[in-house]
Amino acid sequence: MPEKNVTLSLKGCVRGAMMCVPVFPGIIALGAVFGTVAAQKGLTFLETLMINSLVFAGASQFVAMEVYDDPLTWGTLVAMVGVTGAVNMRMLLIGASLRPWLGKVPAYKTYPALYLLTDLNWLLALSEYGKGERDWGIYLGSGLIVWSVWSLSVIPGYFAGSLISDPKAFGLDVVLPAFFAALLVPLWKGRRQTVSWLAAGVVAALTWYLVGGYWSIFTGALAGAFAGAYLDD
Repeated sequence: MPEKNVTLSLKGCVRGAMMCVPVFPGIIALGAVFGTVAAQKGLTFLETLMINSLVFAGASQFVAMEVYDDPLTWGTLVAMVGVTGAVNMRMLLIGASLRPWLGKVPAYKTYPALYLLTDLNWLLALSEYGKGERDWGIYLGSGLIVWSVWSLSVIPGYFAGSLISDPKAFGLDVVLPAFFAALLVPLWKGRRQTVSWLAAGVVAALTWYLVGGYWSIFTGALAGAFAGAYLDD
């Protein structure tokens, strides 16, 4: 069967956006908590909106806020950039895995679209690509809606974050992990995935136990990538 041509349509964008609806509660809760943290750190409302929307990096934003101190010094700024880069190092691997699809899209479209890359729309896009989908509106639409919801959710968090300062109290902390787990099932294709996923999980768990922090994201991603690359089918 010949390979389908890569396309981009409004229908694909809408479909990608709608696929993210089930995880809105988790996104909104995390965004609201970040708004609360930023307010407690003394950031203005405009600064909070800018760091949340421009950095758009989820977990690394919380890590950066742990380092942040007022007044901001060059040393603190370098530390914030460093921890943000370390936590998001996995995006190198995630972005590379989308090349079979987005690599066929003109560069002037691909590179701006990669700003919207998150774990969520990456997993959605990869799952749909594996099913034969070639409308990259799935990726673009899901990325745009996640960015929009994330950017807006910081507003109630900044002004009334105490109402949802602990997402665990409402069980919202399990929404995103459960969604990811459900999306991983169709991606499993046999021994290669089993061993590489196990390697990633074991290394990530050991790193989290021995080192703590967010290094487990990076080490787990590398371990899974190496296991998948050097394991014969």
